[in-house]
Amino acid sequence: MKQSEVSNQYHIPVEVLKEYETWGLCDSVKAVMGAWQYDDQDLDRLGKIMALHDIGFENDEIKAYMQLTLLEPNSQVQQLKLLEKKRGQKLNQIHLEERKIERIDYLRQEIRKAERKGSKFK
Repeated sequence: MKQSEVSNQYHIPVEVLKEYETWGLCDSVKAVMGAWQYDDQDLDRLGKIMALHDIGFENDEIKAYMQLTLLEPNSQVQQLKLLEKKRGQKLNQIHLEERKIERIDYLRQEIRKAERKGSKFK
């Protein structure tokens, strides 16, 4: 699959694909007559990169994760550590947002109490 086809199909700007290629993460990508060609393995790697990006990994974290998968056999333990770390960060964010919602609910409840007290004197 050509670079432009991958860009269109997966909605990834060509510039981003070129950046990923500079990381050496798509080592099977071949320049054929001046056009990049992606094989199924490259598309699978690209899918992983997109998934990592979607869950909040920064470029340097994606690069580190992908280099583990490509360059270090039996690196599942290290991969899991990176995923667990990100999971913990996401859970912390969720808990923070839950506390904010609780504060909003508290303030809403206080307003409702005040409204009920105010309506008794009318």
